Amino acid sequence: MRHGGQQRSDRAIGTASAGPKRVDARTERWRAHRLEVRAEFVDAAFRALGKFGPEVSMGDIAKEAGAAKPKLYRHFEDKTDLYNAIVDRVRDMLWDRIVAGVDLTHDSVRDLVRRGAADYVLVVTEHPNVFRFMLHSHFTQQADESERALQSARQSARRAAEMFAGLLDHRIDVDSIELVTYSIFGAVASATDWWIGANRRQDPALPVEKFVAYLAESISALAEANARLNGITIDADQPLHQAFSAE
Repeated sequence: MRHGGQQRSDRAIGTASAGPKRVDARTERWRAHRLEVRAEFVDAAFRALGKFGPEVSMGDIAKEAGAAKPKLYRHFEDKTDLYNAIVDRVRDMLWDRIVAGVDLTHDSVRDLVRRGAADYVLVVTEHPNVFRFMLHSHFTQQADESERALQSARQSARRAAEMFAGLLDHRIDVDSIELVTYSIFGAVASATDWWIGANRRQDPALPVEKFVAYLAESISALAEANARLNGITIDADQPLHQAFSAE
């Protein structure tokens, strides 16, 4: 006769040997399908914003996607959920475009800043109404909902800070890099809001080249000020991993 303790032990061994639970293939296919449909609606939102501007409605987006509005609401909880998805798409688009356009190992700091600013402005000029929508969207009526763009910026700031910290020879606090990166995002967003304006029929207040130059100078000034506060000098003509030295 086997004791209860032995029986429990045998059951435990049997459970461990069974390995992890199998993932339900139908569940995974449904999840992948939902992500695909959501992405298609975000694509349609970009197109609708290009046509109708930041005043775009959920109906406009559904029509652009060739779908009924109830289908749009089956895949997005509400307007804020769709707004969040658009913000995330822009964040990923900017990250991919800027990182792909620079050589972090060999480009000088000056070139990195200039090219990053130019790539950013290029995305803005390609999708000006998307940026107007993010800055002035009627999709986010409550204060806590309108914080989504800031949350996305914080996530990007942390991601960039960790990447830069790993490239630097000198040990610099990641939180300090995150602070200046987040400050740069805020300054760039405010400048972009002024540059493109809320009126989509109005021409930009500055030529593209001058706006890129303004952003590059502003970014450099913030980075240099933060470095000075931490007892560090930046040689902008050196590659990133060689540009920082203790004072």
